[in-house]
Amino acid sequence: MLRSLFSGVSGLQSHQVAMDVESNNVANVNTTGFKYSRANFSDLLAQTKSIATAPQGDVGGKNAVQVGLGSTISSMTRIFSQGSVQNSDKNTDVAIQGDGFFIVSPDGGSTYKYTRAGDFKFDAGGNFVDNNGFIVQGWLRDSQTGKVDSTAPITNINIPPGLTTPAQPSKEVVLKANLNSGPRIKSMSHAYEINTNSTGLTPSIDQNGNPIAAGDLGVMYNEIGEAFSLQNGQGVWGSFVSSNHEGTAIAAGSTLDIVLTLDDGVTTVAISDAGGGTAAENANAFVAKINAQKGTTGVRASLNGLNLVLTNDNGSATASHNIRMSDGGTDNSGLTMGNYVTAYKYTYDSASPTILANGDKKFTTIADLREALQIQARAIDVNGDLAFDNNIEISVNEQGKIEVINPGGSADAYDINLKMTAFSATGTTENTRFTRNMEALNSVLPAGTAGKAYSQTFNAATHSSSIDLFDSLGSKHTLRMVFRKTALDTSTGSTWSMAVTVPEPATIDTVAPTFEKTGSVRFNNDGSLASYNPPNISFTGNNGSAPDQQVNLRFGTSNGFDGMTSFDKESATSGISQDGFTGGDLVGIRIDQSGTLVGSFSNGRSFGLAQIGMSKFTNNEGLTVEGGNVFIQTANSGDPIIGTAATAGRGYIRSSALEASNVDLSRALTQLIIIQRGFQANGKTITTSDQLLQTLIGLKN
Repeated sequence: MLRSLFSGVSGLQSHQVAMDVESNNVANVNTTGFKYSRANFSDLLAQTKSIATAPQGDVGGKNAVQVGLGSTISSMTRIFSQGSVQNSDKNTDVAIQGDGFFIVSPDGGSTYKYTRAGDFKFDAGGNFVDNNGFIVQGWLRDSQTGKVDSTAPITNINIPPGLTTPAQPSKEVVLKANLNSGPRIKSMSHAYEINTNSTGLTPSIDQNGNPIAAGDLGVMYNEIGEAFSLQNGQGVWGSFVSSNHEGTAIAAGSTLDIVLTLDDGVTTVAISDAGGGTAAENANAFVAKINAQKGTTGVRASLNGLNLVLTNDNGSATASHNIRMSDGGTDNSGLTMGNYVTAYKYTYDSASPTILANGDKKFTTIADLREALQIQARAIDVNGDLAFDNNIEISVNEQGKIEVINPGGSADAYDINLKMTAFSATGTTENTRFTRNMEALNSVLPAGTAGKAYSQTFNAATHSSSIDLFDSLGSKHTLRMVFRKTALDTSTGSTWSMAVTVPEPATIDTVAPTFEKTGSVRFNNDGSLASYNPPNISFTGNNGSAPDQQVNLRFGTSNGFDGMTSFDKESATSGISQDGFTGGDLVGIRIDQSGTLVGSFSNGRSFGLAQIGMSKFTNNEGLTVEGGNVFIQTANSGDPIIGTAATAGRGYIRSSALEASNVDLSRALTQLIIIQRGFQANGKTITTSDQLLQTLIGLKN
């Protein structure tokens, strides 16, 4: 009987402890980061009245006869399940989603405590503290590297009040852009060399003040952005003298005896007629003889009264165009020998552009073409013979147009009758867009006239990007990069020139113009970047800032598509950045998922100032509670494994949020009922045992 009394007493004691535990859970239902506990019951050592026996022969075995001696609380289990995360309006509140603990220290890092309660704030000294005043542990930004090194030992997180950041000079510029490789473009500039200075884009000029024509015509475009795409051998026929040549009147005794030298300068066609008829009969016979060879020479004969008129209008692509006449020996048809019926052929030869006074002209660039036209114009006199004493000027103006001026005033001045016509030959097709641009020159310019002849505009594909650089004082300087398509190789890809400029008085080069550094960008035939130069610039602000500031240009990796590309799509800059900034004051702090305290400064920059450290344990339940929402390490918890959030099994951090207690009131209140009933039942055991004892005592009476 006494055993039952003691069993009841132990039951009461156990349930009393369980009630204490559950009451503590309910009391902390609103405690941030609280983890509820559970009391674990176990039975006490039983009294054995008889031991178990094994089966013997025909008699079966018997179980032990034991009487229990009650219950006890053998252990307490803390349940580290995730509490709900509740958003808050405080940007320094943080919650852990997953496993792990924040680390705080009451003594400057000598000892550590651990908490799930992320209700942190900054004190007057800039320390990042919890509600106990314990300083949160983590890593600080290294002022030399500008990085937060999470592999270093943890320390107190402290961000001084009124923090400022000094200016950081730019060290690199990263550009990601596409330069259009297609047959139609929108971004283009005129065909002259470009100077860029503080006043903007201007044409480079020669010693006479004239714009300098530049650029490979094969990769140029007309005024509506259509590519010429000149192929080897394509070009135009051109003439500066009239293709109509009129002789004097043909008489009855006239004879025709002329030799026409064809385009190659070697082949000749002799045309003769003995005459013998009347003046009219001779004239008609001469016309017939000349026209019989028109398919070869391109020269057409007609009559103006009795005057013989020769015309080569370049109307036949298969006939000759560059015709020179000479006397066969007995000619008295009235024609003046030695003049040109028409002028020269211009063809493209990428290997060896040549410019000759006689014969075909071969050009690669618009500068070659301009020079060839001027040499041809100045190589002719009033009779169409070779001469070099006239003042005809041919240039490429700042609108990218070929411009012809005939000022006269020289011994060999002549009236220009300018005619450009399409060129085609066996194996060479006409380039209609190039022809159309050149045909605009067709006009008559008498010597001494104030008029001018213009071609249509020649344009180069261009693209530009700009970004502000910062010097060591934090001053801004605009860096401008202008790209211009200059060459195309069908087997290897395209080449673009590059001009990098800064506003004066800043400099980036040691040779004039010092505000500009030129180079090139080359692309492979799949549009990937092949190479670029220069890879960096040496910037000097000339304003008191540190000189020779090295700025790396990052345009991408060779054979890659991670930077600059050249595809058939509109030229555009998709990304441009640099790493410099001016000085600024701290205006705000936010915390990201890795626990990094990111400072926002008045200069528009944001970077990590510190990072919150986190720890995890092999056995979270081995930690012991020390008031104020903190745990301390024990021998059974294992050592803390310290690192950053969201790594090695540690949870990630949510800012402007707190983790609520994981106490479930419905479970806790139900548990209270169960404990209450258990306590009542154990009390009933004691009263029942008491009644039995009363009965026994009554037997004596």
